[in-house]
Amino acid sequence: MAKKARVAILRTKPETVLADYQRLAELANLPKALDPRMTTILKDNISWHLLYPASNTTPWQLEGTILALKNNGYTDIVDVHNKTVVTIADLGDRYNKFGPVLEKYNIPKKYNFDPQDMTWIKYTPKSGMIVLDKIFPEGIYIPDYFIGKNIVHLPTVKTHSYTVTTGAMKNAFGGLLNVNRHYTHTWIHSTLVDLLSIQKEIHTGIFCMMDGTTAGSGPGPRTLIPHQKDMILASEDQVAIDAVAAMLMGFDPMKIQYIAQATERGLGTGRRDEIEIVGDESVANERWGFKVGVNLGTGTGMLLWRSPLKILQKLFFHTPLVNIFIFASEYYHDHFWYPLKGRRVVERWKKESPWGRLFEQYPD
Repeated sequence: MAKKARVAILRTKPETVLADYQRLAELANLPKALDPRMTTILKDNISWHLLYPASNTTPWQLEGTILALKNNGYTDIVDVHNKTVVTIADLGDRYNKFGPVLEKYNIPKKYNFDPQDMTWIKYTPKSGMIVLDKIFPEGIYIPDYFIGKNIVHLPTVKTHSYTVTTGAMKNAFGGLLNVNRHYTHTWIHSTLVDLLSIQKEIHTGIFCMMDGTTAGSGPGPRTLIPHQKDMILASEDQVAIDAVAAMLMGFDPMKIQYIAQATERGLGTGRRDEIEIVGDESVANERWGFKVGVNLGTGTGMLLWRSPLKILQKLFFHTPLVNIFIFASEYYHDHFWYPLKGRRVVERWKKESPWGRLFEQYPD
């Protein structure tokens, strides 16, 4: 019988969350997944540079993971930020309080878009690509710094307007693709599968610590409806942890294209009967009934990437016209939706949620 993929789940609370993350790592066999002789990259998730519950890596997720790594003898740890056309890495670090955590444990920061930190090099995958070689016929470029290192992904449990759910596999999207990653959105599911294939070739180990203390439903990954769920997950199987998170949110993982394709290509498993749940196993039976939604920004994107209007993609997204859409998305999210709705959600979360109150305890 083939060995099952292991996904660890724990119920947690603010008073014990750092210790729980360390126990979670042990349950998910972190020491077997990552080579302690190699540098370990912490790939945080900044879906929105502004603070918004469920959207970004949490400071306790970052701190708990650092403690788990150090407890297991990993001393060479580096945090890597990326930017997108609509997120600003430094602001994300600041507003989500990553900086004080990294300084506390003397973890250096690097930026995949800074030529002083890493260089983008042409990479020829050993595995056959589904779409990336067609989207980028001039060559697939990745950061040279990622090659020959462990990576730990730090996503949150949330829905996504383009991929149904987002988690471990989607977290590689920002790290391994440059600012032209938006070229892939029509084929986003297959892109994530190709990126997992590349990760398995270049990294000495892959692991995921996923935060579901506050999970997000609706038009993700930014304008979400936050829900207190008090749970955390970990696994070295990036497909399995995304599948379990999808099941918790109420979706059939094998009906989500990127999970099904990755399973079919042998990059992990999204089949429940091939996944071993350890820890608080009863949590895995929960079904939250989350819904995928769209807002003005993501709805416009769906029209241009998935409808017959996609024939205009090269005109809109491969020319300076793309700046119109970048400005519109930034204005809508940062200067319209956030002041109108988002800020009230954040302030209510800080006052009423134990996780919001924990966030307030972290230094600015």
